[in-house]
Amino acid sequence: MKQGAALEAGIRPPAMRDSRRSQVLRRLKRDKWLYILLTPGLLYFLIFKYVPMWGVLLAFKDFQPFVGFWKSEWVGLEHFRTFFQNPDFFMLLRNTLVLSLYNLVFFFPAPIILALLLNEIRLSFYKRTIQTMIYVPHFISMVIVASITYVFLTTEGGAINELLFQITGRKTDFLANPDWFRPLIILQTIWKECGWGTIIFLAALAGVDVEQYEAAVVDGASRWRQIWHITLPAIRSTIVILLILRMGTILDNGFEQIYLMMNALNREVAEVFDTYVYQLGITQGAFSYSTAVGLFKSVIGVILVLGTNWLAKKTGESGLY
Repeated sequence: MKQGAALEAGIRPPAMRDSRRSQVLRRLKRDKWLYILLTPGLLYFLIFKYVPMWGVLLAFKDFQPFVGFWKSEWVGLEHFRTFFQNPDFFMLLRNTLVLSLYNLVFFFPAPIILALLLNEIRLSFYKRTIQTMIYVPHFISMVIVASITYVFLTTEGGAINELLFQITGRKTDFLANPDWFRPLIILQTIWKECGWGTIIFLAALAGVDVEQYEAAVVDGASRWRQIWHITLPAIRSTIVILLILRMGTILDNGFEQIYLMMNALNREVAEVFDTYVYQLGITQGAFSYSTAVGLFKSVIGVILVLGTNWLAKKTGESGLY
């Protein structure tokens, strides 16, 4: 009776606690090598992901290097108020969101379409050859990509501008024209990362049951109908998960690419949060203010991930968690 009352009250008897502890110890002993293999990954996340989170406190302090982190004055939300009242805030927000929207509309579907096209190639030799060719740009440094762009588009001997001059008799300064900045960024991203992005979708397509296609052929379905009713539903969950992850980085446009393509003439549309943080934090030494800007980006990213995941579950998908 006493043991039953203790269990009902949520209190485990000593014997039961000892039994549970011994089971845990037996499992640890049985799977010790798996836990040893897991240790480097845990240490990596602990040292490089969780410990640096203490650095966000810098956003709430007036950090002075000669005073030190702990002795710097606590200013609370002062840096956030300064940032939101800054005339550049809406410019940065507009430029960042527009570039992210372009990425979602043009770049995000590109690997899906390319994976569907590759999946239709039946000769494995040609398929592997094409895959190798489209994977290569991913391994090229963004500095090289920006240099290639300059070589093709510069008004001083650029291949494309020389061709335009032969056809129209005039040249276009693509690199300095603000109207061309965003299309160039999207084209660079698609050329560099589209092929690499197909890997996940091709892996998902490899798990589609071939019998479904055979049944569709018997029913008289065309290739387009098979793609629409079999292939796309098979990778829908993968698309949703990647979209949720993408929403979490919607305010991250990539510092290196933007910085390399930005100049004084297109800054009005090129300046984003990433380059703004670099200019203030590194070149001007405003460490606390730039940390506040970075923390603002992170909070917005978390909210978007949670919101997108909730929306995905409401529409019947499993979501990210």
